[in-house]
Amino acid sequence: MTKKEIVKTISEEIGLTQLKTKEIVQKTFDAIVDTLVEDRRIELRNFGVFEVKKRAARKARNPRTGDKVYVPEKYVVTFKPGKEMEERVRELERRAAEQQQATAQAEQTTESTPPPASSPPNEPPSAEGQQIPGTFGASSGYDSDTSQSGS
Repeated sequence: MTKKEIVKTISEEIGLTQLKTKEIVQKTFDAIVDTLVEDRRIELRNFGVFEVKKRAARKARNPRTGDKVYVPEKYVVTFKPGKEMEERVRELERRAAEQQQATAQAEQTTESTPPPASSPPNEPPSAEGQQIPGTFGASSGYDSDTSQSGS
């Protein structure tokens, strides 16, 4: 979802113009960033905690060349979701697991059911028992049981 989609959704829900809603959303984001820069932490109840943390300098390896590379220390923003968000994501995981289980059970059911007696969809129907044009009822000679050799 993009910021534009968020603005559109909110403006429809509360009845403000998209322009006014965009301004409010942008000011909210700006306030979050400003607080992170100044205080290095912002806690939004029922949502989560953003925090600025210092990553220590380290030695790494360039995957293309294999050379060792020095990576200097840097500041990164971390996010720890709140309880409500965690619960809603866990519910999403539960639903996905239930759906996967239902799909697996349906596959087991279809595997235990024998396939229909008709030919598979990609194969042409069998010519067995059908008269082949130009043979006038005579056998093609491929099936020895039905051949009419005159005996």
